[in-house]
Amino acid sequence: MSKVEMENGQDLDKAFERLTAAIGKLEAAAGRRLAQDKSVEALEDDLQRLAEDRSQLAATLDEAEARAERLESVNREVSRRLVSAMETIRTVLVKHGG
Repeated sequence: MSKVEMENGQDLDKAFERLTAAIGKLEAAAGRRLAQDKSVEALEDDLQRLAEDRSQLAATLDEAEARAERLESVNREVSRRLVSAMETIRTVLVKHGG
């Protein structure tokens, strides 16, 4: 084999090595991108689930606030009636010398 053929063979080997390295880097980049895309999809799924949970929690909170308002209203009415009953009892006791 002549010196030129050997140099051409070495050049070809070096070119092949560079090509192999470039393909390896490309595969690694594609793998990272695929993993990133999967990660983004997972995050989007999580975000959707969080939004659904937030909606459910907001509805539950609205119901709880409405119930608390009703209970507060009933509590005021019960208190008003108790005061009225105590005043009636006091009036009856005063009239009948109790």
